[in-house]
Parts: sequence; structure tokens; C-alpha cells
Amino acid sequence: MLEARKVVIACATVIEELLPLLPPGVGYRVLDFGLHSNPNRLREILQHAVDEASEKADVIVLGYGLCSSGVIGVSATRSTLIIPRVDDCIAIFLGSRAAHRAQLDAEPGTYYLTKGWIDAGYSPFGEYQRMAARCGCERAERLIRLMFENYTRLALINTGQYEMERCRAYARHTAEHLGLRYEEIDGSTALVRKLVNGPWDDDFIVVKPGHTIDYDDFWSNGTESRAAARTSLDG
Repeated sequence: MLEARKVVIACATVIEELLPLLPPGVGYRVLDFGLHSNPNRLREILQHAVDEASEKADVIVLGYGLCSSGVIGVSATRSTLIIPRVDDCIAIFLGSRAAHRAQLDAEPGTYYLTKGWIDAGYSPFGEYQRMAARCGCERAERLIRLMFENYTRLALINTGQYEMERCRAYARHTAEHLGLRYEEIDGSTALVRKLVNGPWDDDFIVVKPGHTIDYDDFWSNGTESRAAARTSLDG
């Protein structure tokens, strides 16, 4: 059996973690992280990207989690969809949903940063710049501090895949500006590696052609995923 043709569709932050691990010949498409602010628009754009990729791929790997329900309702057309069974991309960077929940339990008031978030401009300073352009620096300063009044820690996730010094300098400066405790925490490539290469076990939702991503898929016991994993798409 020939190896399944794969295409990756991911947001601009997650692609930073995927690119170093993509096997030769696997194509990818990057979608704007800003789509997260409008889940309906994200769903529309993602469906269009899936439909286009289905013309040349057997398997479409989605670099997304539940992401404010923006993936709910996306349908597999002629290709199988693979999506991590996680709430959002923080769990992808940390390596598992369990690792994310452990961080939430230990430090609930945490704002997370990665190289992808910093480079995409979706970070506290990037948000401040957008607000300053709309309403002036003084009001932007008040608003940004109001947004972060319930946070106590800024955590930079280090997955070990890129040089971190520039990110550290940015994160430390941002934490100091917002009055937050800075901390660097270890991430993991475990989930990203499985996302690209398999096995697609209980950590993933496997959506066969003709089916649609459903909210309950993110909370199921993974029976369908186990069955799909036993039938290798790569032969």
C-alpha cells in the first residue's frame, strides 16, 4: 500500500512547532492566528482550506485544538482529518492535555507565550500596539493593565526547537511591564511528533470522509481513534 499523502493546515503559531518535524514531501498551509477572534470566520476559512487540500491529500493534519469551537462543524470531504484532542494550542506546545491541565491547576493566572505567538504579534505588546493605534497610548496602557489584572505569571514555553534568547528578552520585558512574575517552562514536541507521524491514538480525533468534527469528539473516550489507529493509513 502506498504511503498516504499528507497535508498540514495550521495556524501561524502552531506551524512554528510543526515545520522542523515535517517529513519531506508533506505540504502545509498557514492560516492567520487572528481568525481565533472570530470562530465562525475561522470555521469558514478552515473548511475552505480542507476542501482545497482534499484534492491532493489522503490525510489532512490540522494544527488546531478546540480553539473557541472554531473547528466544530468542519467536515472531512474526500480526506481523513486528524486533529489533536486538546482545548487549545497551549496543550500542543506542552505535549498533552494532561500537561496543560497540570499547569492550570498549579498556576491558573498564567499568560503563555511561545516564539510563534511573539512572531505573529499576538502577545501583550502586540495587543498594546493595536489598541494604541485605535485609541491612543494612554488609554491603551489602562486597557492592557485591566486585561491582565487577574494574571500573576507570564510563562514562556520552550519546546527546544529554536533559539530562545530573543524570545526570553521579549517575555521578560513584557512581564516586567505588566507586573507579572516571569518563568520559563519546558514544553514538549511529543504531541506534535505524533500529529505528523502517528500513531493517532486517544490523543487525537480521526474524522473519516463524510463526517464532521463534533464538540463531543473532544470529550469522548477515544474509541473511534483507537479503531482508526489499528488501521494504518500509511500501510
